[in-house]
Amino acid sequence: MPHEAREESVRTTRVLDIVTVVLLSVTAVLTAWCGFEASKWGGEMSIAFSQASSARVQAASAQSTAQAARQYDLTLYTEWVLAEAEGRDDLVRFVEERFTEEFAVAFDAWTAEGRTARGPSTRADAKFDEALANNQRGDDYSLLTVLFALVLFFAALSQHQAAPWRRWVFLGLSGVIVVAGIATLLTFPIKI
Repeated sequence: MPHEAREESVRTTRVLDIVTVVLLSVTAVLTAWCGFEASKWGGEMSIAFSQASSARVQAASAQSTAQAARQYDLTLYTEWVLAEAEGRDDLVRFVEERFTEEFAVAFDAWTAEGRTARGPSTRADAKFDEALANNQRGDDYSLLTVLFALVLFFAALSQHQAAPWRRWVFLGLSGVIVVAGIATLLTFPIKI
């Protein structure tokens, strides 16, 4: 092999080695980051599931307490709705004074929130949905970890190819996958 051809081959090999090392290094860091994020979102999922469970316990307790006075409260509430609809403020106040303590607290809270406040069951459902979303985020990061492992696999495979064009093919494939992975990673939420 002529001297110039050997120098070109050595330069090509050096370039390929540098590209491979950079690709492996960047991918190793991205893989670690994805593992970290998957772990963090798994923790967020656990917290949200615990909060959902707690809210469900509160909802069950509130439901039990409320059922004890429910019939009485429903009758009074019906009278309150009718009195308010008819504009009978004196009857509205009279009925409100007869609310059970539990119903009065709930009624006051409901009124203070503009009569749109949500109860513990709704909060529990929202926390459960949040936990499911956090679980999906963790799964997404885990999937990216697998994708970046594929980059590492192809980059490592490139090092064992005698022909430079095959090394370029494996490195090119690794590069395309890592760019796609990074583009996807940039769309994911971050939890630190």
